[in-house]
Amino acid sequence: MGIPNVKRFRIQHPETGAFATIMAVLPKGADQQAYLADAAKRFDWKAWQEAQQKQFKVRVGQQKQKKAK
Repeated sequence: MGIPNVKRFRIQHPETGAFATIMAVLPKGADQQAYLADAAKRFDWKAWQEAQQKQFKVRVGQQKQKKAK
C-alpha cells in the first residue's frame, strides 16, 4: 500500500546536469518550482553518485560464467 498523493519530481544537479528523482507530497497552494529549487540545493548529490556507481559496478570474480557447449 503506497502513500496517497505522493508525486515524483525530477531534479537536476546545478553543475553536472545529472537528474535524480525525488518523491514528495506537497500541500495545496505550495510553490512547486521553489520547492524543487530548494530540494536540488539540499540534495546529497555525492552520496547519490556513489550509489549509482555501486549499482552498476561488477566485482572481479562475480561475473557469470558462460556455458561451453
